[in-house]
Amino acid sequence: MSTPHIVDSHCHLDFPDFDEERDAIVARAVEAGVSRMVTICTKLRNEPQVRAIAETYDPVFYAAGTHPMSAADEPLVTAQDLIRLADHPKFVGIGESGLDYHYTAESADIQKTSLKVHIEAAQETGLPLIIHNRASDDDMIDILSAGMAQKPFSCVMHCFSSSEKLAHAALDMGFYLSMSGISAFPKSQDLRDIFAKAPVDRILVETDSPYLAPPPHRGKRNEPAFTAHTAKVGAEVFGLSFEDFATQTTANFDRLFSKAAAWQPKEGAA
Repeated sequence: MSTPHIVDSHCHLDFPDFDEERDAIVARAVEAGVSRMVTICTKLRNEPQVRAIAETYDPVFYAAGTHPMSAADEPLVTAQDLIRLADHPKFVGIGESGLDYHYTAESADIQKTSLKVHIEAAQETGLPLIIHNRASDDDMIDILSAGMAQKPFSCVMHCFSSSEKLAHAALDMGFYLSMSGISAFPKSQDLRDIFAKAPVDRILVETDSPYLAPPPHRGKRNEPAFTAHTAKVGAEVFGLSFEDFATQTTANFDRLFSKAAAWQPKEGAA
């Protein structure tokens, strides 16, 4: 029986953790059934390197933005900066952007400004916004809601590990929630309970590698091949077989990241 296809909707293949064996990392992911990966650029000055990775590997797509924890240290991105990137056939998302008051609360104001720029780019390009949120639920709800009222856009709450209040608000706006390795940690039952109340057609899976490796690899470097470990837990949460959950989350990814779903490699490409 063939391995069910699944998608790692969020990883960081440009990080130095992967420099010595990037070919092998991608090959292991494909062997494990990960048919596509979205590698995320967190600082726009690194966009050329991230783009080159997406161009090198057929299953890899990319997104770019300014991570909220870097918002105070990087030049403020403009919507036009991001909109221009959308011309690339493998550029499929805006971000990650968002708010992080756990580590970088002192830069809250510039984080909010940056997030609003990313929302504008998502509105103009039609590409999904990729959101990082930590300890900033109320401000996140306010900013996303205001953006939606102005002009609708699509969005995924990446590595969702926030409150039930934010989950409800995001789902009410038509957004998606992404399960990372945190969802598979033994002490994350409260988080799994939040996911269990969500519509399964609004769920994605991701690694956020090299971070947050799920059991049995917890504490080690994460990689896209480990997506299935989180997905197996997700299948249990939703009472589905692994095969059905893999099929469902892949369909969800295709719906949200429609540009990736429509992409076709050039004839003769690897």
